[in-house]
Amino acid sequence: MKKAPIIWTTTLLFSISFLVAAIAVPWYAVAVGFGWFEIIATILALGYCGMSITAGYHRLWAHKTYDAHPFLQWAFAIGGAFALQNSALHWSSDHRDHHRHVDDNEKDPYSARRGFWYSHIGWMLRDYQGTTYNDYTNVRDLQKNRIVAWQHKHYLALTIATNVGIPLLLGWLSGNMLGMILSVGVLRLVLSHHFTFFINSLAHIWGKQPYTDKNSARDNGVLAFLTYGEGYHNYHHIFEYDYRNGIKWWQFDPTKWLIKSASYIGLTRNLRIVPEERVAMAKAKMQLLRAQQKAQLLPNAEQLLQLLEREYELLLARMQDYYQLKKQFVLQKKQALIEQYQTADFKQRYREFKYHLQQQHQHWQRLTAAFH
Repeated sequence: MKKAPIIWTTTLLFSISFLVAAIAVPWYAVAVGFGWFEIIATILALGYCGMSITAGYHRLWAHKTYDAHPFLQWAFAIGGAFALQNSALHWSSDHRDHHRHVDDNEKDPYSARRGFWYSHIGWMLRDYQGTTYNDYTNVRDLQKNRIVAWQHKHYLALTIATNVGIPLLLGWLSGNMLGMILSVGVLRLVLSHHFTFFINSLAHIWGKQPYTDKNSARDNGVLAFLTYGEGYHNYHHIFEYDYRNGIKWWQFDPTKWLIKSASYIGLTRNLRIVPEERVAMAKAKMQLLRAQQKAQLLPNAEQLLQLLEREYELLLARMQDYYQLKKQFVLQKKQALIEQYQTADFKQRYREFKYHLQQQHQHWQRLTAAFH
């Protein structure tokens, strides 16, 4: 089978930038040393690039998990060009194909089933897409966005202006042109690239699958730290229209924090979240499947499977009761109609349902833990 032709532009870009970051940057750090100005500027530039991809390219444009003020969209468009990961239009098109055909080696642009190297960077080194490269039929909505369309049209000029202009400007301000070119120019670019690429590769190999095993995506807290919250990838692949990736308060997801914080000053709105009960049910279903797989290997498999099924059905019933009442309670509070009901009795029922659900959850966790 004939190999796809090499794309020399990206191959040379990735190769040269990586070699400079791996050889010249450490040499300069030892021989000359980076000052605090270079270090802080590199961290800030890296964060700007990363969040422009995660909050802008990914959660805003590719998945439309929220709406953003034009000011924020312009910031993301410039930052995305600075990150040098193609235009928002093209990036979103590839990403939507990835979600629609995840793990399909023929249709997923960076299918993890083709191996770590391919999903991490190999898919960009050869012309695997061929004539479909400029097929943007799956992002017609974004073609109507004047900021996305403008960035796509002027992408090359923007990448040169940001990746050359910003390091040179900072170098002029600091009086250390070479140090700033190596740190903000090269090191920042290489780290930004590979942190994003980790989501396409490592996040489909390394981690847990608490919500679904229908695809290869994993949740990984270490990757979340490196990718501004994108590491909770198993959750994201089953609930892609949620503006959050880390849904727990303690999960590291600065992209979520940025989007939520921006909503308080009117820069974001219509933040979409998945109902709590859907998340809980997906997690319980995965626990059931894993427990069933373990139970089938035991001598009394039939009895254990029946027990698991009964407890699972009871858990779902408790969930339905609890979340239905919780919705009613929240709705009544919002409508300021709680006084029209027998408040004490209603709250007592709410507490009882919550207690029953907690008890059933504990029982379920103990039961499924026995099969680990």
